[in-house]
Amino acid sequence: QVQLVESGGGLVQAGGSLRLSCAASGSVGSIGDMGWYRLAPGKQRELVAIITRGGGTIYAGSVKGRFTISRDNAKNTVYLQMNSLKPEDTALYYCNADSQASYWGRGTQVTVSS
Repeated sequence: QVQLVESGGGLVQAGGSLRLSCAASGSVGSIGDMGWYRLAPGKQRELVAIITRGGGTIYAGSVKGRFTISRDNAKNTVYLQMNSLKPEDTALYYCNADSQASYWGRGTQVTVSS
């Protein structure tokens, strides 16, 4: 079992920045890829970014160049640095970890005002 706890969400004006963190606990030795997803009202959940255990990254086109995903394997934590935020980035952001199963956090709300 893996437990994920997100933090760092909040309310920010357009153009601002936030840094999300996701701390993993439990069977962390088996974690491979970690990622961030988001769910906005009236929309389907979408991939934001993924990072492999070795540091390879994939980004959604809508956030490429503005968001940066990173991880600290020693701390079992994945981060999402979000810059140049836009109102359309408003969503509930979820952390995901792939292990022997796929695990999800409870989410952290990001609200970007125009």
